Formats: sequence, C-alpha cells, structure tokens
Amino acid sequence: MAALSGAARGWGRWQPCSLAAAAALAVCAFYYLGGGGETFSSATRRLRATPPAPAHRHPQRGGEAAGRDLHLLMMFTKAERSPALRAKGQAALRSLLQHGRLGGGDALHIHLVTDGASRDIGLELLRDLRGAAFRHQVIVHDVNELTEKLFPIVEAMQKHFSAGSGTYYSDSIFFLSVAMHRIMPKEITQVIQVDLDLKYKTNIRDLFDEFDNFPEGAVIGIAREMQPVYRHTFWQYRRENPQTKVGEPPPDGLPGFNSGVLLLNLEAMRQSKLYNQLLEPSMVQNLTEKYHFKGHLGDQDFFTMVGMEHPELFHVLDCTWNRQLCTWWKDHGYSDVFDQYFQCKGEVKIYHGNCNTPIPED
Repeated sequence: MAALSGAARGWGRWQPCSLAAAAALAVCAFYYLGGGGETFSSATRRLRATPPAPAHRHPQRGGEAAGRDLHLLMMFTKAERSPALRAKGQAALRSLLQHGRLGGGDALHIHLVTDGASRDIGLELLRDLRGAAFRHQVIVHDVNELTEKLFPIVEAMQKHFSAGSGTYYSDSIFFLSVAMHRIMPKEITQVIQVDLDLKYKTNIRDLFDEFDNFPEGAVIGIAREMQPVYRHTFWQYRRENPQTKVGEPPPDGLPGFNSGVLLLNLEAMRQSKLYNQLLEPSMVQNLTEKYHFKGHLGDQDFFTMVGMEHPELFHVLDCTWNRQLCTWWKDHGYSDVFDQYFQCKGEVKIYHGNCNTPIPED
C-alpha cells in the first residue's frame, strides 16, 4: 500500500464520503502510489500496519450506523497499447462517479492492479481531479509482483482455461480472483472485482449489500453468462448426457458464469474446505476430464466448471448487475436459442460491454 499525500490527509478528516470523487480520482492517485519502489509485498505489509480506521469500523455520528470498509479491485494494464482500453476505463469511472455515493461511516479502498506505463496514463486521464478531498485509501498492486505470487497456485489449472496449448507465466493474472483469498491480507474479508468495460447505472454501494444475501456455504457472487458460450464448450459432455442441465439456458438450466462482476467473500473462501480442495491440481484434472472441458476465459471458465459440480459455492447475482451486451454467438451457430440466454428483465444496474460491444448512451 502507498499513500497519496491528499489521501492521507483525507483519512484524518471526518466527512461524508463521496464515492463519486473517490472512484474518479483513484486512477489519478495510483500514478503517485506506484512510485518510489513500492511493490505488492511492501504494499501488503503497509496495509496491515496502517489500516485506515480502527477495527474496520468508523465512528458513528448522530445515531448513524457504523460504516463498512468497501474494497473494489480493477485491472488497468497495457493501457499504453490500447486507446480503447483507456476510453473504457474513463467511461466506467465517470459512470461510477455519477451514481456512486457512500455513507458517512463507509470507507472506499480501491485496489488497482497495474503497470508503470498504465499509471502514467491514469494520471493523464484524471489530472483535473488532483485537488479532490475525500476519505479513501488506494492500494496499488504491481502486476508482475502479483503474478509471481499467483503462479505457483494456479499454474496447473492454466492449461485447462487459457488460450493456446501452453502454460504461460503471464496468464496467471487472469486467475487472480480464483486465489485472491491466498494473496490478500487476512484483514480484507470481502472484495468486489470488476472489469473496465462497464457502465454503472446505480450506486455501487448497493452491490456490496449483495454480500449479505449469500446463502450458507456460498463463497462467490457472480452472474450467469448471457450467451450460449458454455452450451458450445460443453458440447461433448452434453452429447454424452442428453438430459443434462449443463449449458442449458436459465431459469432451469446451467448456462455458466460471467466474471465481469465478481463478489469475493475472501473469508468464506479461506474457511471453505471444499473450495480449497477444488484448487488442487488433481481435482481440477478430474473435473476437466469429467466434463471434457477446455476453455480460454481464465477465472470465468474455472468458476463455470466448478459451478456445474458444486452450485452451492455460488450466490447467483441477478442479470441486472452484469447486463452483458455481446451477441457474438448469435451469429455463430446459435441464433435459434440465443434469446433464451440473452434476455434480462428488470432495470439494469450495470451494463457490461463485453467483446467491445457499445454501451447504450444515457
């Protein structure tokens, strides 16, 4: 963890916290926070040593309920190569700014997984917001440091859920959510990990409330995949098991998951004997053989496969929390069933412009 000078002052000043300012300035802040030789290891040590508020609860005021520490993680890497990625990140943060509000007792912790060149771009995007004042904490994780910690944990599963035939060191970062409970300090008990190609239409504080709806035994909150991706991926298993629900559309089928919005109950993940057993190479191998599974979408594939075998580990988010817009599979062999997967009733809370799909304007 590293502290921006303005951010440090913010922790000492009690005031109602605006998620709008916090989210928007976060990318600007991480430019500074990544300097001075800061690494993931030192950031973690400092996070443990200097928590933003005592006992993860903040002072009550006038009968106000005690606040929560809210941890939000985003990846912002290789942005120097992708103007489109920079535009998506800016749009996501602007919508978060527009709709986000925190209670006076809450604290927002923004975790950014990034590289040096991307930090520079973050500052450029948000240089006009340097003077914002709010209570917040920004924690920067260097992507290389993080990959080094992840690789021993996820190496064995990468060959099953990564593009290509090999296991590449750099691919490990796409499995961060799978093993985050072993990477983050134990003081952090819940994290929401989000993609950058999102547009928020409601207060993200409400998404954190979904943790309270987890049934007993659930460790991860995630929405269903809204295309017949896994109808296709599980084709062999489906042919051998014609009555299966695997790959079938909702509400009764098991269409798989989409990892654009992930609620990770890290404490539950640490405590779940079943979940940690499923990370073992032999367990992964057994499941991939059973389902004849070979994917290329990283953590999403792992969660989907595990969800077929152990749905009790997951709290299924309503589709409105991750309203995916990609229609690629409609034009690639599945037009007859596509709408059964793609439909989503209710007021959209988060749009997900996956596969570079434009997001509706306001």
